[in-house]
Amino acid sequence: MSGFVEKPEPLQIPGLVHLHTGKVRELYRNEAGDLVMVASDRISAYDWVLPTEIPDKGRILTQLSLWWFDQLADLVPNHVLSTDLPAGAPADWAGRTLVCKNLKMIPVECVARGYLTGSGLAEYNETRTVCGLALPEGLADGSELPAPIFTPATKAEVGEHDENVSYEEVARQVGADTAARLRQATLAVYSRGRDIARERGIILADTKFEFGFDGDTLVLADEVLTADSSRFWPADQWQPGRAQPSYDKQFVRDWLTSTESGWDRASEQPPPALPQHVVDATRAKYVEAYERLTGTGWS
Repeated sequence: MSGFVEKPEPLQIPGLVHLHTGKVRELYRNEAGDLVMVASDRISAYDWVLPTEIPDKGRILTQLSLWWFDQLADLVPNHVLSTDLPAGAPADWAGRTLVCKNLKMIPVECVARGYLTGSGLAEYNETRTVCGLALPEGLADGSELPAPIFTPATKAEVGEHDENVSYEEVARQVGADTAARLRQATLAVYSRGRDIARERGIILADTKFEFGFDGDTLVLADEVLTADSSRFWPADQWQPGRAQPSYDKQFVRDWLTSTESGWDRASEQPPPALPQHVVDATRAKYVEAYERLTGTGWS
């Protein structure tokens, strides 16, 4: 059992129709048929959406995505139409709301990996492959791969795991042409992000993207290259052969699996609320990633 510890009730806004409550985002449709995405301060770990929020997290993710969309504009179009608040929306939506094109979304998590860790490492240790792609012997946790690889996954519902699949399976599901376009776009965007991050002393280990179609045009959607969708590591602390320090919710994961939390991950009991020191440390990591990547201060 997993999912929301306490599922929130979405706000009802005149002129907007609520469509979906995700792990982090609330999705609405406006009267023009555009999508309105609102990033909350919710945080998830181990397939649970936790009862404790991280202040400003939704705004940080939204503003970082907007910054990245600008850096990537020559590679692939994105779904953002406006950052204006819809009429009648609460003031708290400022900075965390995007009005977006209503795309025909492709049901594939487009994952790019430049380094070996996470589920990729687990598969490699068993088969020396990741998503069916053969990799050389001798790699360890945190090893840089010979070249970035496209390792897609199926999209899961809240509380369920995404499942890694082969490129051939993606081609079967969405067609060979679309699969090839997804792979090319994913690796191009990853490579651009990796190079920009590297200039700022950050390793982009892996990341996931979502794409949709606007007519025949492939469009980058949702969030992009944030600490929720990517593994960012400080380059000066990179050391293959161990878990790497990261700019994400590692403080949350570590606390939940510590004796201090008292939570048994294998049980069906929901995780407890986070203590203030974990909230503060996690927020600081999101802020640090934003500031190092963009070169601007967070206020």
